[in-house]
Amino acid sequence: MAGPGGVAADQLRSFVERIERLEEEKKTIADDIKDVYAEAKGTGYDTKILKQVIKIRKQDKSEREEQEAILDLYLSALGMVFTGAGGD
Repeated sequence: MAGPGGVAADQLRSFVERIERLEEEKKTIADDIKDVYAEAKGTGYDTKILKQVIKIRKQDKSEREEQEAILDLYLSALGMVFTGAGGD
């Protein structure tokens, strides 16, 4: 049933509550991820590097290879030597 301005209040409330619930779940997951990074740091791992590894693993092979080639090109243009991590 439509309320003021033609808004279906029950449907709107349902959307808002679902979004709120998902936002809370997202916060919980973000806190869990933060805890895992803290645990990894506590055992001696570099969290910046872990974040880079996660980012790289999300990429497909061709995207990663393209970015590595561009990075090599830029470093070479600046006279810097880069010895990448190697192939897959």
